[in-house]
Amino acid sequence: MSKLQNPVQMAVIGAAHGIKGELRVKTFTGDPLALADYGPLYAKDGRAFQILDIRPAGTVVVVRLKGVNDRNAAEALAGTELFVDRSVLPDDGEEDEFYHADLIGLEVRDETGAIGRVVAVHNFGGGDILDVTLAGRKGVLIPFTQAAVPHVSIADGFVQVDPLAAGLVDDEESEAPGHSDFDPKGRPRGPKDAGGNR
Repeated sequence: MSKLQNPVQMAVIGAAHGIKGELRVKTFTGDPLALADYGPLYAKDGRAFQILDIRPAGTVVVVRLKGVNDRNAAEALAGTELFVDRSVLPDDGEEDEFYHADLIGLEVRDETGAIGRVVAVHNFGGGDILDVTLAGRKGVLIPFTQAAVPHVSIADGFVQVDPLAAGLVDDEESEAPGHSDFDPKGRPRGPKDAGGNR
């Protein structure tokens, strides 16, 4: 199998489950069971895996893969990352939802023009965050909210940021009486997980 043109990570294989070749798998899909809906999954080295059975198990799913029939074969796959090509993912999400894979690599602009590039998207439990490398500076983390990132254009290859809301400049008014840190428009924009949480 040739390398995927535009790989999107869908899951990572964890420990073996039982003695019949089943695997514990952490998915990056909105619905963990949807992992089976995208056809064959591919490892970085090009190996293809077909899901024969999948069921929920706490925070992961337990998967049976074609050709993996015993615990030794399952243990050999621990840590294997599983991918599909971006072309198999649906594009029918909400207007303000984006696949993480589509955001990575976008140019970051403010009112003066290009200032950096998105290198990763993280979620540490408090909402999605863009990891941005700025020209001449180390990476910075920008909350992916409507206030901080008011415009996203996948087609044109950029995201527009508000430097103040993104935390790129100091807010001299933050000490002013009556100032509130609460931003009613600071709701998470809800990027899709790799697997298309819609």
